[in-house]
Amino acid sequence: MDATTPGLLAPDVLERDDLRRALAEHDFSAAFSLIKKWGGLSQNRIGAACQLTPGKVSMIISGQQQVTSFDVVCRIADGLRIPGRMVGLADRPWEAGQGDAADDPPTPTARNDPGSTTWQPSATVHLAADLSRSDLVMDRRTATRALAAATTGAAFLDSLDAWLAPAPRVEHRRSHGRLGRRDVEELEACARAFRTYKIGGGLRRKAVIGQLNEVAAHLDENQAADIERTLLRVLAQLSATAASMAWDAGSQRRAQDYYRLALRAAHAGDDPLFGANTLAAMARQMLYLDRPGDALELVHLAQHGIRRQVTPRVGAMLATREAWAYAAMGRTSAFRRTTEEAADHLADAGQDEPYWISYFGDAELNGVTGGRLLDLARHEPRPYAAQAADAIRRALAVRGPEAGRSYTLDIIGLAECHFLTGDLTGAVTHTRQAVQAASTSRSRRVREQLAKLYPHTVGHTAKPVVEARTMIRNLLSEGVPS
Repeated sequence: MDATTPGLLAPDVLERDDLRRALAEHDFSAAFSLIKKWGGLSQNRIGAACQLTPGKVSMIISGQQQVTSFDVVCRIADGLRIPGRMVGLADRPWEAGQGDAADDPPTPTARNDPGSTTWQPSATVHLAADLSRSDLVMDRRTATRALAAATTGAAFLDSLDAWLAPAPRVEHRRSHGRLGRRDVEELEACARAFRTYKIGGGLRRKAVIGQLNEVAAHLDENQAADIERTLLRVLAQLSATAASMAWDAGSQRRAQDYYRLALRAAHAGDDPLFGANTLAAMARQMLYLDRPGDALELVHLAQHGIRRQVTPRVGAMLATREAWAYAAMGRTSAFRRTTEEAADHLADAGQDEPYWISYFGDAELNGVTGGRLLDLARHEPRPYAAQAADAIRRALAVRGPEAGRSYTLDIIGLAECHFLTGDLTGAVTHTRQAVQAASTSRSRRVREQLAKLYPHTVGHTAKPVVEARTMIRNLLSEGVPS
C-alpha cells in the first residue's frame, strides 16, 4: 500500500472499544478476529496488507502463534493503517504524510564501479571523488532511505582477488603538488580522529565524506611518491570510517561501496594490514547479512594476504571473525579452535601495532566470543546461554558505558542470556539498563539488537516483564537520535 491509499478499516471500526483494547494489549488474535467480523476483511486481505501469509494469519487468529516481532507489529499498523498510538508506536510515516521511501541513491558505474578489476591508484582516486561527491550532494531523505542489500556471492568475492597482487608502483611525475609533510601529518591526524565517528550521521557523516573528497582532490594533483602513498593510506582509513557510518545507519550497499574503496586505497598505498582489517569489516557485514560462507572466504583472503606480516592483535581479530563464521555455520568445534587461536595471538600482543587495532583486547575478545555463544544458545540454550553470559560479564568487567555501542550490545546480550536461562529478574534488570543505554545511541544496529529482546517479553504477565516490554516498544517506536 502506498501513502495515498485510504485505510482498509472504517473509522467506526477503529473506534470500537474491544478492538482498541486488543490492539493496545497486542492481542492480535482478538484484533484480527474483530477486524474480520466488523471490518469485513478476509484472512487473505489481512495477510496481503500486513505482508503475512494467510496461514500465518490463521495461526494468529486461532491463538497458535503470537505476534512477538516488533517489525511485524509495525507491518500490521502500516498495512491496515492503524494509527501508531493505538499499538504503542510513535506516529507512523504515513500519518505525517511522509510518503513512500525514496529511490536508492545512485552508485558509481562503468570505469568507477567499485567491483572493477582496475586497481590502479588513478582509478581509485576517480572512484573516491565520484563516490564522495555523490554522497555530499545527496539529500537527507534519500540518504536515510538507502537501504539496499549488499552484493554477495562468487562474483563479489572474485572482484576482490586483485588485493593479493603486489601493490602498483606510484607513477613518476614531472611536477609535484603543493602538499608538504606537515600538511599530510595534519590529514593523518584528522583521519585518526574521525575513526571515533563510527556511528552517527548528519554533520559527522558530512565531515568525514568532505575530508575524503578533499584527500581525493589532493591525490588528483601531482604529488611526490611518498606523499601520494601516505595520502592513499589516509584515503583508506577515511573510506573505512565512512563505510562503518553508512552501515550503522542501515545503508548496506553504500557501506560496501566505501569498504571496497578502502580496500583498493590500502592496496594502492601498500598498506596490507589495513587492507586485511577492511576485509575483516566486510566479513562482519556478510555475517550481519547471514552470509557466513562469504564471510569466511573474506577472512581467509585477508589471512592469506598478510600471512608474513600479521601482527598479534590483527591475527587475533581475524581469528575471531573466522570463529564468528564457524559459529554461524554451526561448526562448534572449529569455533572453539579458532577462538583459542585468537586468545593465543592476543597473549603475544605488544605495543608495536597499528593504532587502529588498539581497541582489540581482552574485552573485545570476550565480547565477541560471548555474542557468538549467544548465537549458539538461541538454538540450544544449554549449555551455551550460561557460557555466553560468563564471557559477556568478563567483557563488561573491563569496559563500561564509555565504550558506547559495544557496552550497549553487551548489556543487550546479557539480558537475552538471562531470558534464555529463565532468570526473569536478571533479564528485566539488564533490559532496563539496555534500554537506558540505547536511548542515547545513534546506532541502528543497537536498536535492531534490542528488538531481539522483544519476543522474549511476550507472553509474560508479570508486571516487571510487561514494563520491560513497554520500555522496549516505546524506544523502538522513536526515531534514531540525530
